[in-house]
Amino acid sequence: MQGYMYLLGAILFEIAGTSMLKLSAGFTNLIPSIAVVIFFGISFTLFVYALKTVPLSLGYSIWSGLGTAGIGLIGVMFFNEVLSGVNILGLIIIILGIVIMNMGNKPDEETNSI
Repeated sequence: MQGYMYLLGAILFEIAGTSMLKLSAGFTNLIPSIAVVIFFGISFTLFVYALKTVPLSLGYSIWSGLGTAGIGLIGVMFFNEVLSGVNILGLIIIILGIVIMNMGNKPDEETNSI
C-alpha cells in the first residue's frame, strides 16, 4: 500500500510540474521554470520509491494515465482549454484501461524488493 501512496504523490507532482511548464512560457518565466525542475524531480523520486513494491508495467501505466487525465482536467479548470467529446472519450478509455490493469493485480503479487 505504501508503494501506491508514493505513486499518488508522483502523479500529483507530475501534474504540478506539467502545469508549471505551461506557466513557464517556454522557460521565460523564472519561478515556474524552477518549479518545473523541482516538481519533476520530486515526481521521479517518488516514482522510484513506488517501484520498489509496485510492478513497473502497472506503476507506469497508472502514473502516465492518471497524469494525462489529471492534466487534461487542470487544462480545462485553470487554463480555459476545451475538451471535445473525442477528448473526453479518450480520457475515459485511459482511466478504464488503468482500472482493467488493476483488476489483474492481486496484493500478494506485489514485490517487496528489487
